[in-house]
Amino acid sequence: MTSTPSGGPRKDAASRRKATAPRLSVVAPCYNEQDTLPAFMDRMQAACEAAVGASYEIVLINDGSRDDTWKIIQAFAASRPGVVGINLARNHGHQLAVSAGLKLTRGDWVLVIDADLQDPPELLAEMLRAAAEGFDVVYGRRRTRASESRFKLATASLFYRLLGSVSDVDIPQDVGDFRLISRRIAERLNAMPEQDRFIRGMVAWLGGRQTELLYDRDARYAGETKYTLSKMLRLAVAGLTGFSTAPLNFAVVLALAGTLIGVAIFLYAFVGYFFGRAAPGWTSLALISVFFGVGQLGCLAIVGAYLGRVYMQVKGRPLYLIDEIVASRDLAAPADPTKTPA
Repeated sequence: MTSTPSGGPRKDAASRRKATAPRLSVVAPCYNEQDTLPAFMDRMQAACEAAVGASYEIVLINDGSRDDTWKIIQAFAASRPGVVGINLARNHGHQLAVSAGLKLTRGDWVLVIDADLQDPPELLAEMLRAAAEGFDVVYGRRRTRASESRFKLATASLFYRLLGSVSDVDIPQDVGDFRLISRRIAERLNAMPEQDRFIRGMVAWLGGRQTELLYDRDARYAGETKYTLSKMLRLAVAGLTGFSTAPLNFAVVLALAGTLIGVAIFLYAFVGYFFGRAAPGWTSLALISVFFGVGQLGCLAIVGAYLGRVYMQVKGRPLYLIDEIVASRDLAAPADPTKTPA
């Protein structure tokens, strides 16, 4: 097992790719997956060897796990060929963990897959066959989703359809980050500087020839989902604000509607005053106050979401921080792209 020193020299992705780069890289973010990782690695390595022989690497990203996930990754790097382990400085979240893994891949093709075994590794061969037909991206589209609550299924369906109706980009519905992408797409994705990342939308924005692979999503192999309601809401906001200005347009529509209603109420009160039909009361005043108050707060919330994205972006902080990188003896440990030259 090899490891990069904390102050190692910085190298870009192109210089790290050698002539003997593997045919396939697998990127798997891991957060508290100690119970799932052994089974995932067995199935993933078997799928890689069946599809591309020994020409692969598996990049495991420890996203600030609180269990023994990083120790297990280190053990894999010490005992199994083709394993690269990345230990992030803290929990950066799923999308940034995937981004860290993508930055350090070398393969001609890159498979993005979660380590919870909900997405079957055995679909790799079928994805590669589809890619051989000239596609840049082969994404998995969920036909069924085992062991997921009705609430999650309903909210996911609502989100995908809402995003599809307002997005400036054609983002496939019922699709996660499980996908096979070409080196060309991976490099273009790595060059995108967004802080609030919605990778499935970013890949769709990149274009190229893309196709779907229908599959049945399995239940988690062990443990519970790491995507809490708050995390799903943050991802939904990132998707909506990152690929559509429709919410801002909605704020404009809401403001115009409020103006029209205000004018109508003014005319009604003015006419009623002169014809003696004015009926003083608190109900109408309360309703008017609530309507305009909610409208103003809604507009401020929408503008604030976009302003927050701008604020995070202009600070120019690195997307993630890496504490350590380890690699199997048959691989050279890649340099940490977040380190500045000494």
